Amino acid sequence: MQLLGLLSLLAPFVASAQIPIHSSTPSISSTTLVDALSADPDYTHLIRLLQRSRLIPTLARLNRTTLFAPTNDAIERHAAYNSLWSAGLYEDEFYPKPRDNIQEKLRQELLYHMLNGTLPPFPPPEESTVQVHETLHYPRKPMGPPMGDPPSPPWIPEPGGTLGGRPQRLRLASRDKGIWVGVDAFGNGGVKVAKGRVDVANGVLVGIDDVLEPPPSLATIIPKYPSLSYFNRIKNVEIDLELDALSELTVFLPVDSAWDSLHPIERLYLESEFATDDLLKILNWHAVEQSNVFWSESFNPGVNLTTIKGNHLEIFTAPKKVIVNDAELVQPDIYASNGVLHTVSSLLVPASSLKLTPEKFLLALNCTRFVSLLHSVNLTTLINDPDAHYTVLAPADDVISLFGDSDLPEEGSDELKRALQYHFIPGKWTPSKMKHKMLLETELKELGLDGGRQVIDIEVTHDPTLSREAKVRFGGVGTVQDLIEVNNTIIYLVARPINPPTDALTSALPKLDLSAFLAAIFSTSLADVIKAAPRSTILMPHNKGFERLGMLVSDHLLSSAGKSDLTHVIMHHVLDGVYYSDSLANISGKSIPTDDGSDVRLVNGSLTASGGWPDMTSDLHLKNLITETGVVHELSDVLIPRTVELNIGKLARAAGGSLMTSMLIKAGFDWVLNATAPPAGSPWADMGLDGKGWTLLCPPDYAFKGVNMTELLKDMERLKEIVGQHLIPTPSHPSSIFMSAERAKDDDLNRPISLRNDATYSTLLSPNNAYGDIVVRSPATPGGLPVLGIKGARGTSAQEDWARVLSWGRATTGDGVGGVITIDRLLTPYHPPWLVQYGQPIGGGILGVLLIGAFFWGVRWLWNKEEDATYEPLDQSAPEEDQ
Repeated sequence: MQLLGLLSLLAPFVASAQIPIHSSTPSISSTTLVDALSADPDYTHLIRLLQRSRLIPTLARLNRTTLFAPTNDAIERHAAYNSLWSAGLYEDEFYPKPRDNIQEKLRQELLYHMLNGTLPPFPPPEESTVQVHETLHYPRKPMGPPMGDPPSPPWIPEPGGTLGGRPQRLRLASRDKGIWVGVDAFGNGGVKVAKGRVDVANGVLVGIDDVLEPPPSLATIIPKYPSLSYFNRIKNVEIDLELDALSELTVFLPVDSAWDSLHPIERLYLESEFATDDLLKILNWHAVEQSNVFWSESFNPGVNLTTIKGNHLEIFTAPKKVIVNDAELVQPDIYASNGVLHTVSSLLVPASSLKLTPEKFLLALNCTRFVSLLHSVNLTTLINDPDAHYTVLAPADDVISLFGDSDLPEEGSDELKRALQYHFIPGKWTPSKMKHKMLLETELKELGLDGGRQVIDIEVTHDPTLSREAKVRFGGVGTVQDLIEVNNTIIYLVARPINPPTDALTSALPKLDLSAFLAAIFSTSLADVIKAAPRSTILMPHNKGFERLGMLVSDHLLSSAGKSDLTHVIMHHVLDGVYYSDSLANISGKSIPTDDGSDVRLVNGSLTASGGWPDMTSDLHLKNLITETGVVHELSDVLIPRTVELNIGKLARAAGGSLMTSMLIKAGFDWVLNATAPPAGSPWADMGLDGKGWTLLCPPDYAFKGVNMTELLKDMERLKEIVGQHLIPTPSHPSSIFMSAERAKDDDLNRPISLRNDATYSTLLSPNNAYGDIVVRSPATPGGLPVLGIKGARGTSAQEDWARVLSWGRATTGDGVGGVITIDRLLTPYHPPWLVQYGQPIGGGILGVLLIGAFFWGVRWLWNKEEDATYEPLDQSAPEEDQ
């Protein structure tokens, strides 16, 4: 039968059945429904159940009632799988007395077998008509356990409940040469009338061959209809709770074929465990909750309804069909305990309301674990907003399984939230827009960056032999297939989860060439300070940089006495601010503040420290090693700030030269150790000397083995002579020491003096001793140690005239010249033997005298060989007249 015709036939039957409930006191002589039941042996079970539920007085009191009475066989079949009816039927034999002495649920089911009115005559069997009647069953939400004794009977049903105060309905149809009760809107299904109708004084008794089950809730009834199998498959517990929690619901559910209009990805998403929000939206777009229930007779000629979600449903009756918006009504009036269900041919959702979101694509791409983790930390807005622009780096389920959940932070934790945010890059980034080594900001906002966005480094590889787009690596992690574009979102499937940056020290640990600087940090209490320093750039020098400092400088910084200086040096490598490679390129020639309170200057890729030596520079290697507080770059050399003063005293202690230091102090040269001016009035002050620009040749303590220090310290003249032999005045400009070719050698950098072969240096002893100068002899073999010797010393078998160089350290005091050179033995001032010292002068004098004597003898001899004189001797007397 056509649907429209069916609806037109239902209206008069429904109207005629809507009459008030009548109750009266029948006359003693009349035959009642209870009498009719008692007179028929097929209804003994029913009478027992009516007694258990205390409905006998009610049935006797009601007037103009139709009772559909299940036979004994029908009740026994039903009790076999229904514990409620079994308990009521066999209470004394098999079941204890029910706790619910009101038996409300059983009574409600029995009331569903009673109509509020006398049944009109049955239609002829050949007519396929459907009658709709109202029962005495008023569905209500489940009640709690009864309190105290039940009220006295009879219980007369009172309007109310979950159908807007209306009773539940029951349909009757003529079909297959019989009468059926409890059929659907098309007359199908139901329970067959098994016994003829019996008219009694207060109603009609009709025997049926099965029990009529009251319609269950909407959530329970949906699985019973094959045409709703898809919705039944995608609905979950939350949807069922929503369906059961509401009353007076009129629901229009799409049949299975209606869902084919959705994109396959959308359907896969709805079938997942994450679609609850969308499913609730879909349900509320199809559900109307008002003070009454809208059965199909209200659709003629038309009605406008507003759904729970707020969209409007325009329902009107067209020729041979009923239209709900653009859909057709497929099956009307599926009764439920809390409303009515109609099926429609199409989805009743507003246009563009179900958009394809990144989440749905991620689920379709088998990234369900990734999506689940996002849900656990409330980051669904990153994948559910169709208007947001993101580049998503998503690991598939098999990737996460390969690396194991144990490697991931705990679900719901802040660590997991931080890690997942690092997989989202604002904007749509295709390989053509990215450049190699560029940095892109992510959705991760770091506390260590003062709320700024964390960055991820990009590697782009172009293969000219392939026509496909370039390969891209994010944070060192490759992709497993080409990008997927979803509206405003681009998805890359990555080969493993990407860990967000850790602290600077943990990030640098795998870099073996930075181990010396890391060890220096961990030897202090600065590790936690550097890890937590917000918005910082760490400059980490290579291990070679510590070697070029000179062993004594390194030993001093790493000693307990040098902790303060080491702290300043380390913090001088922490820049105040985040300077990625591109930002550093734009500030060349400017000073950058450091966390030790000083600054460094960047010029043409090299950094100059605020202190140290005038020629102290370090090459900057831009590595962009990302950390949670900034970035790490690498340096070729260690930088020393102006807050660190490396004097000869500190370097001598680092050389293990405490005895040599004592000698300097005893001899009055403590001003050299401290780089201060000599005491006023001292010989050194009169000579115009100061404490700057000295190089100390420092033997370690073990080199004094065999030296009687007690006697030496008592002999002040000898002590000053030895000390003077070990002190080299160093020019103020170290460039005058080094030749350019020598300066290019790593092993010659940062030495107090050059150790090139034949280099000669005057000592403090030189003005008073012809053998005070020191000369350098380079090793004959590569890698050997240079030798320092007293220039001109000879004629002795002792070894005090020379010593091997062990190590060195350059001072930063004054102009940053001088320092300490460690030698393996004490240099004793050279005093040649008597013969060497006086033999030559005496021999030269004698030879000179002999040569002079020989000269004069030769002159005399020549003189004596000449002739006698030819002149007259002068008369000594004068003439008298002349007097």
